[in-house]
Amino acid sequence: MKNIVILISGRGSNMEALIAARDAGNLPVNIAAVISNRPDAKGLETAMKAGIATHYIDHKAFAGREAFDAALAECIDGFAPDLVVLAGFMRILSEGFVRHYEGRLMNIHPSLLPSFPGLHTHQRALEEGVRIHGCTVHFVTPTLDHGPVIIQAAVPVLDADDEDALAARILVQEHKIYPQAVRWFAEDRLRLENGRVRLSTALADSSVLISPEIR
Repeated sequence: MKNIVILISGRGSNMEALIAARDAGNLPVNIAAVISNRPDAKGLETAMKAGIATHYIDHKAFAGREAFDAALAECIDGFAPDLVVLAGFMRILSEGFVRHYEGRLMNIHPSLLPSFPGLHTHQRALEEGVRIHGCTVHFVTPTLDHGPVIIQAAVPVLDADDEDALAARILVQEHKIYPQAVRWFAEDRLRLENGRVRLSTALADSSVLISPEIR
């Protein structure tokens, strides 16, 4: 069974989805620790109640990004993780940190990458008038929100949508595809070839989830 470490900055709703999948027997991993860059992150309490080791490393206590990332990596490596999972971790990571975990650092982003990297994705999607929006699980690379795609989920953008309504529908999909992506990793069903993620043949048709509303 593979060890994972989850990084959060706030509530960690995707962390909650991973814990729930583990508890339901659908995610064969050991969640070794949850680590936050904020001591007041609500997700730390959730993790503690689930019996998971928790730590926080306040980024404000460090002179720069590299010093914080070095301390964070030292903490992570103490748990010998096979995979590091970003679940609402609101820090841009240094290239050295990302290279250290290359191929075993996963993130979820609230857009259909490569569209709308960065922040405020739902509002930007509405402003651009796109008809389909969604979320993406990907391996992290030094280029922000631009790593190899593992799985995506798509939802329709409705005429009545505002930012909150669209975000809520996409969050439901996030909670489905992140446990799926981590499960594939845990079962050794993912491999990287020339900067692209390949799934085992049996999973080839499952790398995109489409909301029933747009089928």
